[in-house]
Amino acid sequence: MKAIVQRRYGKPGEVLEFRDVDRPEPVGDEVLLRVHASSVNPADWFTLVGRPYVLRPVYGLTRPKHEIPGMDVAGTVEAVGPGVTRFSLGDEVYGELRGGAYAEYAVAAEGTLARKPANLGFAEAAAVPLAGITALQGIRDAGGVQAGHRVLVNGASGGVGTFAVQVARSLGAHVTGVCSTRNLDLVRSIGADGVIDYTREDFTRGERRYDVIFDLAGSHAPAAHRRVLCSDGVYVASTGRPGGSVLGPMPYILRVVLSSLRGGPRMKVFAAKSNADDLGALTQLIEDGAVRPVIHRTYALSETAAALAHQGEGHAQGKSVVTM
Repeated sequence: MKAIVQRRYGKPGEVLEFRDVDRPEPVGDEVLLRVHASSVNPADWFTLVGRPYVLRPVYGLTRPKHEIPGMDVAGTVEAVGPGVTRFSLGDEVYGELRGGAYAEYAVAAEGTLARKPANLGFAEAAAVPLAGITALQGIRDAGGVQAGHRVLVNGASGGVGTFAVQVARSLGAHVTGVCSTRNLDLVRSIGADGVIDYTREDFTRGERRYDVIFDLAGSHAPAAHRRVLCSDGVYVASTGRPGGSVLGPMPYILRVVLSSLRGGPRMKVFAAKSNADDLGALTQLIEDGAVRPVIHRTYALSETAAALAHQGEGHAQGKSVVTM
């Protein structure tokens, strides 16, 4: 099969190879997928360059643990291991892998997969898993968003942010999205009740108060967010923010933790955990018309290096998708 192979850390054009490799075979509770599409996430970029260095034990100390990168996947079940009970040949599924999605075939534990939304094609479905679950768990669980809450999403035009705006709206919240000038119309189009152009206005200096702030940008100190939170409000910081090359988001996470000790609004650090139940919840939201992925651009598998280079530039609009 054709696949993208990475054997060392570095820039996408220097370390990614488009080549033939052996097709994997499923064992135990694994499912073999004919991959139709994958997508690009910040996590794929961090794994590509091997930074921040503090996370090298997770990525691989001297080289990537997974020679074929890629986490999001949407495809058709091609074969199943003897322990598989939930899926059959030909089922259309999607999910999140630890690696291996940038290939024509991939294996996945059946517990990481869910039925693909019937109203999405494979390319759109591949944009959902990692970003969608991060948004769902960050808004619904960490933020505890309920109907009538005033929610601010900082970084509303990115992969996670576009899902977060829609998930919060589906829960009945009044949503304000923070983004750059060029993305104001995009954020309005996905249901934001209000938008703030961060190039012209600092939301932490405004008069508005919020029940929940879901922060995907890390552009302000924790103390600044406290100023615009209700007394019983919640600030949720995503650990997906990049930070420096050595420690990454760790210094900011520490500041949030220290701020949480002061009392008043709750200050939380959040990391998503993929699971099939939440993928199923996303499937329902998508089929109900409450949530839909925002696709910025589609790349062929052979163009994966270009897709990752675009991700590394920052300020992505929605998701970039890789099709096989």
